[in-house]
Amino acid sequence: MATLLVVGVRALIGSPGAQPERPASTALARPSEARVPTVRIECVADVCPTVTVRVPGGDVLQHREMSGGEEVSYFEPELDVVLGDAGTVRVTENGSPRAPKEKGTRESFTVRGPGG
Repeated sequence: MATLLVVGVRALIGSPGAQPERPASTALARPSEARVPTVRIECVADVCPTVTVRVPGGDVLQHREMSGGEEVSYFEPELDVVLGDAGTVRVTENGSPRAPKEKGTRESFTVRGPGG
């Protein structure tokens, strides 16, 4: 009986002198490149009047007021943007900040993505 116990313990622990099993080596994963939006709009006021974003000659992606702190990002190759009050939003085009405007200024512009 004692012999069986010793054999069982050795089976659980491993053979004397045996090296512990090591996990297979894995290559470190590179962080994936973050996609940069064609346009990113952040509402920096309590309420931002109508913000319209559309694909030229196509779909309207957004046509509404935005709430304070809300942000949206779009990745289409080309976009038409209309800001009811450009002074209430922070706009980034292809990762670069757009110059801020005075409060009450209506603005419209077209943004092309990096390949567009």
